[in-house]
Amino acid sequence: MTHSPPQAPAHLIEQDMRVWLERAVIGLNLCPFAKGVHVKGQIHYVVSGAQTPEDLLQELVVELKELQAQDPSARDTTLLIAPDCLADFLDFNDFLAEADQALFDLELDGVLQIASFHPDFQFAGTSVNDITNFTNRAPYPTLHLLREDSIDKAVQAFPEAESIYEQNMQTLERLGPAGWAALGVGRSTGPVDDETPGTKGAAGPNDENQKN
Repeated sequence: MTHSPPQAPAHLIEQDMRVWLERAVIGLNLCPFAKGVHVKGQIHYVVSGAQTPEDLLQELVVELKELQAQDPSARDTTLLIAPDCLADFLDFNDFLAEADQALFDLELDGVLQIASFHPDFQFAGTSVNDITNFTNRAPYPTLHLLREDSIDKAVQAFPEAESIYEQNMQTLERLGPAGWAALGVGRSTGPVDDETPGTKGAAGPNDENQKN
């Protein structure tokens, strides 16, 4: 399944991502580490204008360099959102190898890390509509740039970090498709009212678990 490019300005695309973060990632506690950087305003949102993987890769290199150069207290992590590129999940999945290679070429392997989200994210061995895929589904194809040091600190503060994956699977199974739809964390067609979920449904892997 693919999605046509959104006809929405950058500020609405960023708003969609903030709503998704607040209602799904933080609201369902899919990532216990997300609330802190969100509340402190340490998440940098970048809406890419790239329409080809080559252009997106160039922008990724820029954002990786900038994240490394910034003080973590000001910018701890970056969400590089690609609304007009890699709408097909398999193409997106293939692109992740290029993204990791860029990290290696910049000698930032072990310093930064790239996680991924996609509207059609699908773990290997699951069906397209398996609710557990929604742990990594976001309104738009997104590359999440993280600092390894920040991940290490977060894991130390959360003694059962290795259990997060299983807990997320259980959370989504309890929620079910109707519960996810009720969150209203898809693409909007206009301004989003935080008290009235009304956005369209969204539909994404974790590196070694991605569908090949």
